[in-house]
Amino acid sequence: MCGIVGYVGSNNCYPMLIKGLHRLEYRGYDSAGVAIIDKNNRINAYKSKGKVETLEHNCEDKNVEGTIGIAHTRWATHGEPSDVNAHPHLSEDGTIALVHNGTIENYSLLKEALIEQGCSFKSSTDTEVLVQLIQYIRDTNGCTLLAAVQEAMNQVVGAYAIAVIDNQISDTMIVARKSSPLVIGIADDATYIASDASPIVEYTNRVVYLNDDEIGIITRGEPLKVINVDNTPSPIDIQTLKLSVSQLEKGGYDHFMLKEIFEQPMTIGDSIRGRVVDGQVTLSGVQENKEAFRKARRIIIIGCGTSWHAGLIGRHLIQDMARIPVQVEYASEFRYSNPIINSDDIVIAVSQSGETADTLAAIQIAREKGAFVYGVCNVIGSSIARETHSGTYIHVGPEIGVASTKAFTGQVTVLTMLALAIGQLKQTVDNETIGAICEGIKQLPAFIGETLKLNDKIEKLSRIFTYAHNFLYLGRGYNYPSALEGALKLKEISYIHAEGYPAAEMKHGPIALIDRELPTVVIAPKDNLHEKIISNIQQVKARGGSVIAVVNKGDETIAALADHTIEVPSVPECLSPVIVSIPLQLLAYHIAIKKGCDVDMPRNLAKSVTVE
Repeated sequence: MCGIVGYVGSNNCYPMLIKGLHRLEYRGYDSAGVAIIDKNNRINAYKSKGKVETLEHNCEDKNVEGTIGIAHTRWATHGEPSDVNAHPHLSEDGTIALVHNGTIENYSLLKEALIEQGCSFKSSTDTEVLVQLIQYIRDTNGCTLLAAVQEAMNQVVGAYAIAVIDNQISDTMIVARKSSPLVIGIADDATYIASDASPIVEYTNRVVYLNDDEIGIITRGEPLKVINVDNTPSPIDIQTLKLSVSQLEKGGYDHFMLKEIFEQPMTIGDSIRGRVVDGQVTLSGVQENKEAFRKARRIIIIGCGTSWHAGLIGRHLIQDMARIPVQVEYASEFRYSNPIINSDDIVIAVSQSGETADTLAAIQIAREKGAFVYGVCNVIGSSIARETHSGTYIHVGPEIGVASTKAFTGQVTVLTMLALAIGQLKQTVDNETIGAICEGIKQLPAFIGETLKLNDKIEKLSRIFTYAHNFLYLGRGYNYPSALEGALKLKEISYIHAEGYPAAEMKHGPIALIDRELPTVVIAPKDNLHEKIISNIQQVKARGGSVIAVVNKGDETIAALADHTIEVPSVPECLSPVIVSIPLQLLAYHIAIKKGCDVDMPRNLAKSVTVE
């Protein structure tokens, strides 16, 4: 969740650290801080509750000179957001500073043991326990900082990406990783570290992704060294970033979320490029693993949040086209459910960041039980991309807004192509159907562009509903998950309680909530359940409810029933979730803006959930 950034070089590091924190702020914005070793080998640390701009203001009259430093933007896990609980944390003697992304599960036991040895603590965080432990090991054993970090890694239980500096070795930074992401950028005159590549791309496109239980030793003027906890050297795989600074800027839009909504014609085009040719789908991950897909008796899709919603659509797609039983599991529940997994199962892990902690843990369980694991993620070189046997990138570019938009449509598009590819392989779907859906996929960018023209209408419509305290979203078939996703978008960024529900199930409980104060969003494209959902709308209207209907153009029947209609282009039924999600994203965005909410950084949320 949190974001860490660091610099070792010959220039003043503060500007890079602050810019890096702004780039990483989508990972957490409860508090922020920097620690820099100055020319007198003193560690100057400054921390502030709130966003990075608060830290900048706090540092205006401070000594921020120095050529080695670390910084952190926090999403609180242990301890409330405060100046004291903000990172970096210092050792008791002030000689060591540390930033940390992750959780130390046995911190309370370690803290008790350190207190018995005379250590005192200022914060209520698990991270301060780690830096105090490192100092205690270094001083007690008379060892180097590297040896102390190695021993601390052997004692702690949990997930971490850490960066450590010591004023006694003022030209060196130690970094380490276990189950939390960390990337090292290598330039001719400096070395950079960060939770992801966004703070680094401006300075270099050469990066190294640390693996679990690896330690990086970064010393000014020397090549990067990587070892494991047992001191064995690890190979250094330098990769080239395919990322531009322009992708990380707002590009004239008021918010990243709005920019990312409007990028979807381009991002879906990137997602399908080279994969849909001559009425067929070609995915290298399927082509290279034909036997695994041919013999699969069952597919399990795992994900969290929006990715879980995409997985629900994926289940419908794969069962329709490939005739394989599919179940969809929350990764957080799957990992603790003692799951029954067989060697002829395929587990599909869906994640935007490729770093979701619960999904990574579920992948490890699936691999241990002999399943073939396939990843669907966005970030190249991410942990999920490395931990799965094969997979498909969604290729939608960096998503900065916390509420997922283009990643969701990218995931659904890739899962559609995956279902078709498996169906082709197993010959469970006829060529005419494949051709029609492939043609629809190719036209998705144009259809999305057409749907985005509804923005002004939806902005005006949103003014009517800023009063609402609750919303109900209804959908059927492929669009029941679309209802869940639409409700999630609204509550994430506007803080209005919203519930997504299968439309037919409304009468089994939620219908009791229907009144004039509860707007109901009904997703009602012309599909094989169209007549059924008309009946559901009539049930809402009979009880005085207000209906906003997302329909296909020319649907006069529903237009006569609903209070408001949003007309979208007609596409093959299985592609409708991609199209209907666009107005739902825009509706949530505009309602949140009208309420004065920070749509890019909604309260209590962060983009990449790398802790339990």
